Amino acid sequence: MTAVGIDVGKASLDVAIEGRPRVMRVANSAAGIRKLVRQLAQVAARIVVEATGGYEEPLLEACCDAGLWVARVNPRQARNFARAAGDVAKTDAIDARLLCLMARMFADRFQRYRAPLPWQRELRDWLRRRGQVVTALQAHRQQMAMCPASVRSLAARIIAALRRELMAIGRQIKSLLDTHATPALGSCKGLGPIFQATSLALLPELGALTRRQIARLVGVAPMNRDSGQSSGARRIRGGRSPVRVALYMATLSAVRWDETMKAHYKQLRARGKLAKVALVACMRKLLTIINARRRDELVQEVAMPG
Repeated sequence: MTAVGIDVGKASLDVAIEGRPRVMRVANSAAGIRKLVRQLAQVAARIVVEATGGYEEPLLEACCDAGLWVARVNPRQARNFARAAGDVAKTDAIDARLLCLMARMFADRFQRYRAPLPWQRELRDWLRRRGQVVTALQAHRQQMAMCPASVRSLAARIIAALRRELMAIGRQIKSLLDTHATPALGSCKGLGPIFQATSLALLPELGALTRRQIARLVGVAPMNRDSGQSSGARRIRGGRSPVRVALYMATLSAVRWDETMKAHYKQLRARGKLAKVALVACMRKLLTIINARRRDELVQEVAMPG
């Protein structure tokens, strides 16, 4: 397999292909991506792309639709790899070559990217827009307190418009949930529509991984910090931040209203665990429960005839 590294920018893609001395640049547009995918399909590529805040998603989905092997890596991993390789300089071409080297050396350790289904992409887009509107609404509410009376009515109209948009987005999300949500995602108290939508759109691996794998993927698995005779405190790190935030909010509700989660939280606190440590442990337990129930649903779906 030919290793390929692609550094993604807002306007362009820098492509380093193993065995070729020059880094190729194409436009990060529908036409540019189609041209690139056709070229990569001819070299049996194993592609590594760095996550770039969503600019990489059209490329990833086009590669998957064409049947190409592609993986998305965390920018922190790519930068740490560059430091380990001794490359302190940073340009788009250098980043592309380093990603190509990562594809050659570590492709077997990366998880192949699987493109979301069309309805998952739509749900992801609605969730993304919802986050933008919530952020804007919070900012305008804070600014409202500082507005003089002469402009307060204008600020109030903007807030009202944002609230209407938020309600419209909620209806779109609910419509998709009514069609695609499964009982496992609402099987505990506290698992509201935002958690369900986030899980469906941003955690398609739910039910397909072990409890340890899903905890690491979301970022609620404690990481060891031991060396020699020293044993450091374990901390969570990395993972999918939007899923973890949604899980955190769901867990806050679950430890109040779900009997199993409430008992688990009280037991941890009685053992002397700090409140935040106990809450993270409850997040991990809640995720484990949902993952197991979703796994059972997937087994039943496979076993069903037709």
